[in-house]
Amino acid sequence: MELFSRNVAALWIILLEFLLRSVAEEEVLMNTKTETSDLKWTTYSRSKPEWEEISGLDEENNSVRTYQICQADGSSSHWLRSKLIERRGASQVYVELLFTMIECSSRSTHHRSCKETFNLYYYQSDTDDATATHPAWMENPYTKVDTVAADFLLRKGGEKKFNVKTLRLGPLTKRGFYLAFQAQGACMALLSVRVFFKKCPALTRSLSVFLETVPRSLVQEAVGQCVANAAQPGPNPRPPKMFCGEDGQWVDQPTTTCTCLPGFEASHGELECRACPVGHFKMGSGPGPCSLCPDSSHTGEMGSASCACRPGFYRAPTDSPDTPCTRPPSSPRSPVPQVNDTSLTLEWSEPLDSGGRSDLTYSVECRMCSAPRGPCMPCVDGVNYRPSQTGIQGRRVSIWGLRPHTTYSFTVMALNGVSPLSLQGPAGETINITTIESVNCSKVTATESSLTLHWNTPTQSHYRILQYQLRYCEKERGSEENSCHFMESNINEVVLSDLRRATQYEVQVRARTLGGYGSFGQAVVFRTLPDEDDSSSPLLVTGILIAMGMLLLIIVIAAAIYCIRKQSHFKDPEMSDKNGQYLMGQGVKVYIDPFTYEDPNEAVREFAKEIDVSCVKIEEVIGAGEFGEVCRGRLRIPGKKENYVAIKTLKGGYTDKQRRDFLSEASIMGQFQHPNIIHLEGIITASCPVMILTEFMENGALDSFLRLNDGQFTPIQLVGMLRGIASGMKYLSEMSYVHRDLAARNILVNSNLVCKVSDFGLSRFLQENSSDPTYTSSLGGKIPIRWTAPEAIAFRKFTSASDVWSYGIVMWEVMSFGERPYWDMSNQDVINAIEQDYRLPPPPDCPTHLHQLMLDCWQKERTARPRFSNIVSALDKLIRNPASLKITAQEGAGPSHPLLDQRSPLTPTSCGTVGDWLRAIKMERYEESFLQAGYTSMQLLAHITTEDLLRLGITLAGHQKKILSSIEALGIQNKTPGNVLY
Repeated sequence: MELFSRNVAALWIILLEFLLRSVAEEEVLMNTKTETSDLKWTTYSRSKPEWEEISGLDEENNSVRTYQICQADGSSSHWLRSKLIERRGASQVYVELLFTMIECSSRSTHHRSCKETFNLYYYQSDTDDATATHPAWMENPYTKVDTVAADFLLRKGGEKKFNVKTLRLGPLTKRGFYLAFQAQGACMALLSVRVFFKKCPALTRSLSVFLETVPRSLVQEAVGQCVANAAQPGPNPRPPKMFCGEDGQWVDQPTTTCTCLPGFEASHGELECRACPVGHFKMGSGPGPCSLCPDSSHTGEMGSASCACRPGFYRAPTDSPDTPCTRPPSSPRSPVPQVNDTSLTLEWSEPLDSGGRSDLTYSVECRMCSAPRGPCMPCVDGVNYRPSQTGIQGRRVSIWGLRPHTTYSFTVMALNGVSPLSLQGPAGETINITTIESVNCSKVTATESSLTLHWNTPTQSHYRILQYQLRYCEKERGSEENSCHFMESNINEVVLSDLRRATQYEVQVRARTLGGYGSFGQAVVFRTLPDEDDSSSPLLVTGILIAMGMLLLIIVIAAAIYCIRKQSHFKDPEMSDKNGQYLMGQGVKVYIDPFTYEDPNEAVREFAKEIDVSCVKIEEVIGAGEFGEVCRGRLRIPGKKENYVAIKTLKGGYTDKQRRDFLSEASIMGQFQHPNIIHLEGIITASCPVMILTEFMENGALDSFLRLNDGQFTPIQLVGMLRGIASGMKYLSEMSYVHRDLAARNILVNSNLVCKVSDFGLSRFLQENSSDPTYTSSLGGKIPIRWTAPEAIAFRKFTSASDVWSYGIVMWEVMSFGERPYWDMSNQDVINAIEQDYRLPPPPDCPTHLHQLMLDCWQKERTARPRFSNIVSALDKLIRNPASLKITAQEGAGPSHPLLDQRSPLTPTSCGTVGDWLRAIKMERYEESFLQAGYTSMQLLAHITTEDLLRLGITLAGHQKKILSSIEALGIQNKTPGNVLY
């Protein structure tokens, strides 16, 4: 019920504020109705009668002081002048006149000079110095306001009607002014004169307060301030602004960035900032409402910017104030050891309580004890851990480097982001482990083919020996895999048989208990006994000869394999895939999609260089992107030259997905190195805001750059731009990369007119801004229809061939100097026209070869379209033969298809004004220049010349040509003054 009452009150306040805004305030400077004594205005006349002050009745039958006059002859002027009226800072004032006028035909002394009008003048002065003779009683120095005619005339026996006229005076510049009335043959009564000016009332809107404002001109700018508990973000905020019209009405919405301070929310229709109630908070400045305190936190006062954690709960330094408070986790459960030699593997189960956090890690503490129940001390440095001793993500750790027959105490602790804040320390689970004593062989009995070995039993009593393992290797053959053998025994003795005579063997023994294997003991060398004729055996020579033959065979086979591989190395490196696209062979870099990485951040680290934020200085904001602002700045890396960079920033409050999508563009750009591909300088992710730094392109986007310089470039220059774009796309296609959003708006131009392909953030997630409508396909996702190939629209089949179609549209944009493809057609009309084999006509003065290349790019079958390598070659031929660019198509840019013939031709009657005509030919930027030069009607344009256009400030040759051609096409004829239509 309380919430409903607050909402109703807010609605009433909004309605009342709107009504106050709709009514302009008036400040009265003079009103004769309120005068109680004689007015005593100055009159002047060379003949009788004169203006006479008498008492009369107004339209409400109230007694007022009036002036009246009834002239018999209109040959002379009769003047009436008011006293000085202070203007009080107003530059425009209004005069409301209430008067009656007698019809000439009803007057007894009717004369042909009788008039039913009078004149109103005013005279400005800084002092009240008017006298009976000064200023002179003539039109100059007075300023004429208007000739006032009566709407209602009094006639004999007729109804008495009053005339009310409101006239505007201005501009006023001096301290005050006099009103002067001139009658020349009128019979009238001036019942009342009210002088006032209008002002915009005080207003609160969008958290901004604007004081009462008097308009000084047609539109007066008013500077306001933020309401209480509100402020503007940024280091150099601009004050709120709003415009006051001369009619006393506020114009449009205010320009303001006022937002409520932390701990306050906008209320009552953004008329005030209200403190957050108890139990609520608002973290930062902005338009958002107050929120309930997160879990395990509270606030006991109003206007809180954050909520404090309850006892036993904490926030990590990296947690934002709007996250719930959490606590350290409980102990890990059920640690299970497995001892092997002097190494240990520990596994455990996760804690029952994670503390409400997902950043759970583990650490292991090692202590070495003198006895199973004796005192312990920290382990020595030789103990190693895999993956690590602290910050363990999984629930398993391997430990090696332990001493044999030693008791260790291991404590496994669970930690999270708030564990360091707890006074109780991390919770852990402890387990004691004793490593196994090593075993050494001590006795041996040898024969020619056997060894009988014996060793002492380990003295440790806390583990029962389950088995022994013996390892023996031929010493001459080193550590070759087939030279070592293992044997198990349940007792401390073993017989090794089938050994080689007169051969040394290296022997080691270790014991196995319930805790696992211990370490091998010290290696001991034993030798079998020799036979009687060991040195004269003929088998030795035979063995050597066999080994040499085997070695020679291996060398021959290796040489043959090398020759085969060397021949295959020089084959054609290009191979065709099943779709007809060509992939480069070894040695050519291939694009890697960063979203194929299990962790997209790994792709960012691999392809983008991290830059320290101290090397970057942001100078100004130059635009806005999908994720935040785009700025211009300077990059100064030690040891390198300082240069300008473009900086894309990620606005605050982003999600993990938004951060990944934002940085994915850097992961893509970082893989490209080409003079016609925008160059990635690096990224900044270690501080806020997250930034992507690219080379700075001084001339911005290609489409707007061409529109700004319409007609300023020769065909050979335009072909050079197109060649650069095609070269960049050839590089991308050879890397098996499909752009998907190739358009002139996504091509950037530097100061040397070098064009570079950019905007790789949309190549995976196809989106467009609201100012350029998109067609949503049945398969989902938004597609830029005007630039997209038919198969990509219908089946989302994006290939290098679909990029070629888009490149053809870019060619048309360039040759038409930024004209919108398909003009004002709807997206569905574009799809229908293409399906009916319609293709864009050549732009004005477009070389025929270029338009034919466009048509080749727009082949319906994608396999019939040229590749980018073919396009680069074709453009190179045109550049080498400039004469071919002089052959132009005869058809001008514009609709040439039944679906497109929706626009009526321009005619002098269809373009009612010069402004309408300029807007029709997209030259509206020059409207003010034409009007100031006196070209106020279409007929005045008949004989305009190039010199006239230069005087108007139109210096671009392309714009001059378009304007003169349009005038010629309109067929305007100069009319004589008598035939001009007003």
